[in-house]
Amino acid sequence: MDPVRNPYAPGAGQRPPELAGRDRELQQFEVVLERVARGRPERSMVLTGLRGVGKTVLLNTFKSMAMQRLWGTGKIEARPEQSIRRPVAAAMHMAIRELAPRHRAPERIEEFLGVLKAFAMRDPAAAKGTSHWSPAIDVPATRGRADSGDLEIDLTELFVDAASVATDLGVGVALFIDEMQDVQPPDISALCAACHELSQSGGPLIVVGAGLPHLPSVLSASKSYSERLFRYARIDRLDRDAADLALIAPAEREEVEFTPEALDALYEAADGYPYFVQAYGKVAWDVAPRSPITVEDVKVASPEAEEELAVGFFGSRYERATPAEREYMHAMASVGDEPVPTSEVAERLGRKPSSLSPARDSLIKKGLIFSAERGLIAFTVPHFGRFLRAQPL
Repeated sequence: MDPVRNPYAPGAGQRPPELAGRDRELQQFEVVLERVARGRPERSMVLTGLRGVGKTVLLNTFKSMAMQRLWGTGKIEARPEQSIRRPVAAAMHMAIRELAPRHRAPERIEEFLGVLKAFAMRDPAAAKGTSHWSPAIDVPATRGRADSGDLEIDLTELFVDAASVATDLGVGVALFIDEMQDVQPPDISALCAACHELSQSGGPLIVVGAGLPHLPSVLSASKSYSERLFRYARIDRLDRDAADLALIAPAEREEVEFTPEALDALYEAADGYPYFVQAYGKVAWDVAPRSPITVEDVKVASPEAEEELAVGFFGSRYERATPAEREYMHAMASVGDEPVPTSEVAERLGRKPSSLSPARDSLIKKGLIFSAERGLIAFTVPHFGRFLRAQPL
């Protein structure tokens, strides 16, 4: 069939042609937006799940929903070893720029921009005598507001002022944070404190984060009240009906069908993971000579899809690991696919658990594994264990 008309889109954060199986989360966020707009108390929101389940896609969809309601929005992607001060400043600048044309008091916008500039420029980590980074804001930095150098104080004051500007317009501000588990511990603590202050004052500003399954434990380790501060939504694989819909709906728009047997084979291959559904669907479309796409087409497509996943989805991550880290991951894969005990991994390698801590900690920092709970570790990527068992060490 015509590859140009192929509707499937396997890509990092790329929205699939049919966002299937996420109605509950979309409805939850719709309620959050409506309650905040009406001045009612509401928690910020956190999405968690393995890689490839569509967290970034959902985060971007939430952002679009907020923009449709004329909210101010900004988005950052957290990185290890980087303070969130500058990225948050840039995101909040973008959010207020979206609100500014509709605000009837330009001086209120300028006041906030002065605070924002002071916040952005106050980087305690910068060496004395060096030039501080400054956003392209053509107003003087305000003194005595969001410029203490203590991120918890500064972030709280910045959020309160941004919420005040949004209140003038009867809308809200939303800050979206992808890879939230990579925010540094002191910054996570500051972020939770700022959200806590806003929840008490009722300011129309929310933080929406997305991260790996251990993100809730990262937040609770930072602030004990984080469990009550955020609304948590775990994003998992699609059920059979949703996975079928993700394949059938885009194909029907192109007047193409699947046989029931082909859908059976595709669900077995993709195991319901949204990224895999798109990957197998794309190749099955390309190899099929005509509609309907049959189980024979899927059988021909599967090896090609698996090869593409092995290079792009799995292989790119595997290549980032050192030999010692690869050895550790192979030992994990030999134990099983579920969260495995660190003691059993050490036993497979014939080593003491303490001697393997550097490799384990490095893999966690690289986002390849996570600590499911104390003493247990798991891969952040679905089917990664199966991939490793097919790779020579």
